[in-house]
Amino acid sequence: MMPDPRSRRLRLASTLGLYALGFAVLAFPWLSGRVTIPWDAKSNTFPNLAFLARSLASGQSPFWTPNVFAGWPQIADPQSLIFSPFHFALALFDATPSFVAADAVVFALLFIGGLGVILIFHERGWHEAGAIVAALAFAFGGSNASRLQHIGLLESACWLPAALFLLMRALDRASWRWGVAAGLAAGLIALGRDQVALLGLYVLAGFVLWHWLAGAGVRARIKASVRPLAAGAVAGALVIALPALLTMMLAASSNRPEIGYEIAVRGSLHPADLLMLVFADLFGAADRNVPYWGPPSFPWHEALGTTDLYHAQNIGQLYAGALVVVALIGFGVLRGFLWQREVRFFTVALVALLLYALGKYTPAFLAMYEVLPGVSLYRRPADATFPLGLMLAICAGFCVHLWLIDPEPAGKSWQLRIAGGIALLLIGMAAALGIKIGPWREALWPMGFGLLTAVCAIGALRLAYRYAGTNAMIATAALGAFATADLSFNNAPHESNALPPSFYEALLPQTKNETIALLQSKLAETAAPDRRDRVELIGIRYHWPNIGLIYGLDHLFGHNPLRLRDFTQATNAADTVAVPEQRQFSALLPSYNSPLESLFGVRFIATGVPVEQIDTSLKPGDLVQVARTADATVYENPRALPRVMLAGDWRLANFDEMLRTGAWPAVDPRVTVLLERSPRPSFPPVAAAEGTAKIVSYRNTEVVVEVETPASAMLVLNDVWHPWWRASIDGAPAEILKANVLFRAVAVPPGRHVVRFTFHPVSGALAQLWDKISARWR
Repeated sequence: MMPDPRSRRLRLASTLGLYALGFAVLAFPWLSGRVTIPWDAKSNTFPNLAFLARSLASGQSPFWTPNVFAGWPQIADPQSLIFSPFHFALALFDATPSFVAADAVVFALLFIGGLGVILIFHERGWHEAGAIVAALAFAFGGSNASRLQHIGLLESACWLPAALFLLMRALDRASWRWGVAAGLAAGLIALGRDQVALLGLYVLAGFVLWHWLAGAGVRARIKASVRPLAAGAVAGALVIALPALLTMMLAASSNRPEIGYEIAVRGSLHPADLLMLVFADLFGAADRNVPYWGPPSFPWHEALGTTDLYHAQNIGQLYAGALVVVALIGFGVLRGFLWQREVRFFTVALVALLLYALGKYTPAFLAMYEVLPGVSLYRRPADATFPLGLMLAICAGFCVHLWLIDPEPAGKSWQLRIAGGIALLLIGMAAALGIKIGPWREALWPMGFGLLTAVCAIGALRLAYRYAGTNAMIATAALGAFATADLSFNNAPHESNALPPSFYEALLPQTKNETIALLQSKLAETAAPDRRDRVELIGIRYHWPNIGLIYGLDHLFGHNPLRLRDFTQATNAADTVAVPEQRQFSALLPSYNSPLESLFGVRFIATGVPVEQIDTSLKPGDLVQVARTADATVYENPRALPRVMLAGDWRLANFDEMLRTGAWPAVDPRVTVLLERSPRPSFPPVAAAEGTAKIVSYRNTEVVVEVETPASAMLVLNDVWHPWWRASIDGAPAEILKANVLFRAVAVPPGRHVVRFTFHPVSGALAQLWDKISARWR
C-alpha cells in the first residue's frame, strides 16, 4: 500500500536531508580547501574558467582567445565553459575564481546528479533506502569519483538523472510542460558535446522507445507522447542548436573531424578492470606506495602481453560501494530482480553501456561505431563508464528496494551457495592476476578488505531490513551511513582526483611564481605599437600549457585535443606541451630559427630542460638565454616579428605545397607577404612599404589597427586566419586574405586608415554552413 502524499513528501525531504549529510561528508576534503581537483581540472578547465571570468570582468567577449594556438574560437569549443551554466555564473560574479569555488561547481553538479536519482526513485515509488544507496553510489562512485578531473564528461553525466526523471514525468503524464523541462535538461546534456553527452542522449531516446513498446497499447502510448516529446524537442533545440552548429563547423576544420576505429579502441575498458567494481583499487591506481600493475601498465604487458591500450590508470577505477556489488549479484542476478519489469530498461541500458565501454573486447562496439551516428567522432569508449555508473547505481538501488519489501529476505540455499561460489571466483581471479603479474602481496589488502566490506554491507542490509517495514527512515539512515563510510574510505581522495592546492600555486592570480613574473616583465619591456609578443612554455609542468589563459600571455601552444587543422599541419602541435618531447617540429616549422616561428612573434621561450635538448638544430646565438628560474630556463628569440606589419610586396604561393614540403620562398616577410590569390582590388607590388601600422586596441574579439601608407599595401595581422573574422577599413567591409599560410592580411589603399578586425561566430558559422550546403548542390 502506497503511503499518503503528505507522508511521501516527508520521507522524500528526510531522504534528501540524509543524502545532503552524506554528500557533505564525502565532499568535505575538497570543499574545505584541504585538497583540490587536479590534472585536467587545473590544466584545462580552470584556465578556461579564469579566461571566461577575466573577459567578462573587463567587458570583453570570451568568444575568441588570443592566448593559445595563435588564436582559438572559444565559443565553439565544448571545453570553454561558455555554455556551462554554473561555470558561467561563477565567472560572471567572480573575476578571480578560487580553487574552492571552481571545485564547488563540480560538486554542485554531482549533488544535482544524485538528487535526480532520488527523484527517479520517488517517482517510481521505490524505497528511500534504495534511493540513498543509488544516489551516493552515483555521485561518489565509479568514474564520477576516479575521474573527477574530467569535468566536461562529468557535467554531461550529472544532467542525465534529472533528464530521465523529467522525461518519465512527461511521458507518464502526457504533459507538454514536463516535456519542455525534459527537453531543457536534455539540452544541458547535449551542451557537453562530448561522448558522454552523446551516450546520454541515446539513453533518453532508448527510454522513449522502451516506453512505447512496453506491453499492450503501443499506439495509444505513442499518440499520448507526441505533445510532450514535440515540446521537449523544441526546448532542447533552442538550447543546443547554436552551440552544436558552432562545434560542428569547428570540428570540420579541426585536426580531428572524426576518430578512426583503430585509434578509438585504444581507449577501451579492459575486462580485468571490472574486478575493481568489487575490490577497490585492486591494481594500485590510487596508492602512491603501490606501483600500478593493471592494464595497460608495464608489469601487465611484461606478464600477459601488450593490450595496445592508451589511457590513464584511473580509467578502470569503477568501485561504487559494496552495497552496489552485493545488491547486483546477490539480489539482482541470483534472485532475478534485475529483470523485473520496473527496472528492465536500466538493466538493458547497463549491458549496452558496458559493451560500449569494453570497446574492442566485444564485437558490439564495432557495430555501434559503424551504425550509430556520432560514435566515430570520439575516442576512448571507456568514457561510457560515466553513464554506466548511473545504471549500476539505479539497478543496485532498485534491488535494495525490492529486497527490503520482500517477505522472504533470506533467499534459498542454492542461491547462497552460488553467491559464495561467485565470491570465491572473484577472489580467485584477482589472486591469479596478482600471482601471474607479480605484486600478489599488494593485491592481498584490497582483496581482503573488499571481502570484509562486503560482509559488513550484508550486515547493514540486514539491519535495514529489520526496520524497513516499521521505520523506513532508520533503514535509509543505516544504509546511507554505511555507504558514506564505505565510499569515504575506499574512494578516499587520491592522486588522480585530489592534490594539495599548493601544487598549483602558479595558477592563482596572486601567484609569486618567478617565471610568470619574469615573462610579464619582459613582455612589458618589449611592448611597442606594432608588437604583441608571444611566448612558448614547454615541458615545465602538466598544468602550464594553458596558463596564458589566466594571465593574458599569448602562448603559441596550449592544452586541448582539438586544434585547427591548418595550425596543426603547419606546426605539428600536440594536444599539450607538458613534457619536452611533446614540442614537435614540422616541415614548415623545422626549428626555432625558422620564418614561421618569427612570424608567430614568439619572443620568449621558457623550457623545463635546456632548449638544445628540444631543438637539436640550434646554433650558438639563435636564442639568447635571459634567466634561469626554479621552473624553467627562459630564452629570447631576437628574430620575433611584430604582430602587425605593412608589406608593399605580395606574391602568390601554394600553401598546400608549402605545408607538404616545408619550402619557404626566399622572401623577407617584413617586405613580402605570401597570398593564395590576388587581393581585390589588386595593386602592383612594390619593393617595400614606407608606411606604418600600429595597434590602437587589441581585445579578444576586436583588433583595431591604424595604418598610414603612401601607396597601396597589405596589412598583415599575425593571428591565425579563421573564416568567422571580418574586417573593415574606415567602416567599409574589407576582405581578409589568408597570408603566409596561417595569418590574416587586408589590402589597404594609400592614406591614413583605421582597419578593424571583428569576430562574428554566429553569422560566420551560418555562412560557412551555407557554403557547404551550396557546394553539395553544385
